Amino acid sequence: MNLTEKSTENVVFMIEEIKGKLKVLNLGAIKPSHFDEEMYEELKDIYELVMRKPSFSPNEMQGLVEELGNLRKNKD
Repeated sequence: MNLTEKSTENVVFMIEEIKGKLKVLNLGAIKPSHFDEEMYEELKDIYELVMRKPSFSPNEMQGLVEELGNLRKNKD
């Protein structure tokens, strides 16, 4: 997968990988449709961080989920 290209498919891939790695219990809380390509670079940074680390403390997980929440599309 070439994550250097901004695409909806890459957003979906990264979100699904992040959810799997963090073992997000409320899967409805983080959906690929909540994100768009406007925040692609920030999402990619989070993805790369999550994929590098073997495990996360509860505080780290909370921080990552909060950061993903900050990247969500506005609900106008």
